[in-house]
Formats: sequence, structure tokens, C-alpha cells
Amino acid sequence: MNKNKKSRNKPGKKHNHSNKTYGKKRSGQTTKKNEKSQGKSKTNKRQANKQSVTAEVTCTGLTQEGKGIVQWKGKQLAVEQLLPGETAEISVFTNRQDVNPKVKRIIKTSDDRTKPPCPYYYECGGCQLQHMNNQAQERFKQETIDQLMKPFGKPEPILTMDHPYDYRNKSHITFGLNQERQIIGGLYAQNSHQLISMDRCLIHDPKADEIWNTIKDMMKSFKMQPYNEDTGRGFLRHVLVKVGKVSGEIMVVLVVASPIFKGSNNFVKALRKAHPEITTILMNVNNRKTSMVLGDQEKVLFGKGTITDTLCGMKFDISAKSFYQINPVQTEKLYSKAIEMAQLTGKETVIDAYCGIGTIGLIASQKAGKVIGIELNKDAVRDAIRNSKRNGVKNARFHQGDSGEFMMEMAARGEKADVVIMDPPRSGSDKAFLSSVVQLKPKRIVYVSCNPVTQVRDLKYLVQNGYEVKELQPVDMFPQTVHVESVALMELKK
Repeated sequence: MNKNKKSRNKPGKKHNHSNKTYGKKRSGQTTKKNEKSQGKSKTNKRQANKQSVTAEVTCTGLTQEGKGIVQWKGKQLAVEQLLPGETAEISVFTNRQDVNPKVKRIIKTSDDRTKPPCPYYYECGGCQLQHMNNQAQERFKQETIDQLMKPFGKPEPILTMDHPYDYRNKSHITFGLNQERQIIGGLYAQNSHQLISMDRCLIHDPKADEIWNTIKDMMKSFKMQPYNEDTGRGFLRHVLVKVGKVSGEIMVVLVVASPIFKGSNNFVKALRKAHPEITTILMNVNNRKTSMVLGDQEKVLFGKGTITDTLCGMKFDISAKSFYQINPVQTEKLYSKAIEMAQLTGKETVIDAYCGIGTIGLIASQKAGKVIGIELNKDAVRDAIRNSKRNGVKNARFHQGDSGEFMMEMAARGEKADVVIMDPPRSGSDKAFLSSVVQLKPKRIVYVSCNPVTQVRDLKYLVQNGYEVKELQPVDMFPQTVHVESVALMELKK
């Protein structure tokens, strides 16, 4: 798979909350520059087009996005941060386009509710479930998977995380100016370009947050202006920090709008003096008007340009652009379960479709006869080959190309595969790929999914074409968010 296309949680706008009253705005947040220049007239015009209606409602359930389900004037509405059994007063903003309900006040509180530990929770939106206690989050995710997978059987109990914070090994921070023209750093609110000023994200690695805060404090003395996407002016767009959770190695990527970085040597020295634990620093040039974080041009300012980490006993080189699972603690549980499902005895030919940098295929190689990894992204294939050599793996080969076409060619030559392990992007697989799997007829398919909704669609196709679902295992890879991963074992019907 082209893992870089895998869509990860980039969330949205929430509301500050104090004493169960919603809708207050934090003083540190900044909005897009043109909002200020539009003046009050357009704001008043927008408000005139909206009518706010207050209603008292009772939540009867949750959507798959974790929103509370309520009834209002014969309509079913989804309300953020509302839990089953709760009664609340909501504001319903209506116009011709949408109905946008917001909680004003909770009248009756659920026992599942807890105070979010993150002070930015109701603005940021990167997490959607911090208002639920851990037991409620586990139950919500289990019930979501159980409902989705009902056509195929009962899933196993979800694999949860003992410490459901500090888990992200990759942090991406954006910089901007607030209304006082002070440099701030933070995350965009959900579905917007409204930058929320913060100094800590509780699901980030704490060391990563320390580093980007240091960079923010250094920017003024090094005359580094944050990039303004409206005007195209400024220098520093983003900072990406990757942490090797086992190795302790740390990569810092400065994403800049221009390749001209005056005083770069002094900047690197000052940053390393503050954080000697940093093992490599890169400059990535992104001078395009795009939502993509990284550009094509890259320069190593310090170190070797990559970091190394260990997963399931194997070492992997991680570059700035390479995809590596965000939560290594839960990834070990996920991959161990997937390889257990493959039922490898040391003789099997395994295809690792969408192989990325080769993580799951190389781990499977320890128990397989032969592993064939296929990946569209040539940079990822290069990383996979390097990782294979680093670990002394002799029975794995990696190919750049389309996985479906590769398997069709195998089938045409009369070649066989015993197991196909597939880990597609959030959009799932297309019929061309799935039909190639059916044509190749492996005994077992292990389907690792970051989006169970598209996984259900693909499983139905495979069931209609000679396979049956034997086991389903959900894994909580992203605690505090609505995202849940699922591994399915399918076997060819005899």
C-alpha cells in the first residue's frame, strides 16, 4: 500500500467547557487572517441568516462518530459530547443548508462522563472521546465493531491500552500569529484552518511537545516568521517530530516555505544544546499551496536523516516520509494477532500487499517460508529492502508496483500463495484488487483495517466469492478518539 495516503485523524472544531456550559472561546486561539478584514458586516449577515432554537432533549445512543443521538421535531440529530441517558439543553442553529446542534447545558449527567484531562479538548477536536471514562470508551468501540460485523459473527473483546495517553510517536505542529502578533503553536480545529494555541497534547509523546515548544520560543531570536497560508509569506510552516519509543532516537523535521535558511547552523546548535537527545534534524521545503505537510525537497541539517526503532523484535529505519504505525505499543498487539491468524508453520508463501516499509511482512518472515511484499510507493519499497537487510532477512522480497496486478500475473503463471496479508488505506480495497485475491485463491486472508466500515464492504465481496470469516479482532490503536482498527481472518471454503 501507499501508506502515505493512509488518512489519519485530522479533526475538528469543538467548544470550551466550564461547569458543563459550552461555547466559550479561549483567548490564545487565532483564526484565519481574512476573517478580521471582513469586518462585522459579514458576520452580522451570517448571524441574520441563522436562527437559534433552544430545546431540551434526551440522548438515546451514539453514532459511529461518538456523537449523541437525539430526537428533535421528528428529526434525528447527532450532538457532540453528549452521552446516552443524558438530558441536555441544546441550541439548534438552522438555515437552509444545515442543522447544527450544540450543547448549552447538561441537565442530567451520565455515570460514563468524566472531566477531560486536556484543557483544549472542547476546542481542538483531535480527540473525540475524552468526556467518556475508559470503560465507556471501550464499550463504545466494542459495540461499534459488534454492530458493523454482525453479518460475519461475534468479534473478540477489543485489545485496549493500559496507559491510553502519550502514545503517538509522530507529532505535527503548525505555527501562526495570534491577534497580538505573538508566535503560537498548536493544532488546527476540526474541519477548519483555525489554529488552536496549546503547549501540550496529551496523546503526543511528551518529549516531542517539549521540543516544539523550544522551537517556538527560539523563533523570535532567529527571526523566523511563521508561514501564513493566505498571504504566502513567512518561513516556518510546520514542525514534525518522530520519536523511537524503544530506541529513544528523535527526528525533528522543520517544514519551511523557502530553501534559504539563514543561520541554520546556529539554530541547530541551539536546539541541540536545549535537547541533546535529538539524533537527527532535517529541513523539508514545501513552497506549494497545499494541505500536504511535507514537500519534495529535503536536506539533512544534522545526523543521518533517519531514526531507528524496534517493533516485535525487529529494527526499522524510519525516514521523514515513511509510514510507521503511530502507536507502537498497540501495533505489537495488532501485528502479533495478525500473524497468529496467518497460522504460519515455516512453509507458507505469504504476500504482504500494501507493504509500506515492510513492517508486517518482515515480522511474518520469521515464521513463513517466503514473503513477497508489494508496494506502489518506490521510497517505501527502498526502505523495506533496507529494513530487510538490516534484520538479516533472507526469505523476503519487495517489489514496486500494484498489488492487484502482481497477484493477477502470479495467478496467470500458475503460481500460488498460501496467505495474503492486506492492510489498505482508510478507503479500503477496490474490486480490482479483491478480484485478484480471489483469482489467486490463497487459503487464508488476513485483513488489517484502519476503517472497519470499508472493511465490512470488502469482507462482503470476499464472502460472495468463496471465503468465510473465521475470526474478528478489534484493537484500540487510537485511545481518546473514535478510531478503531480491526483484524479479520478469512479462509477459503472447502
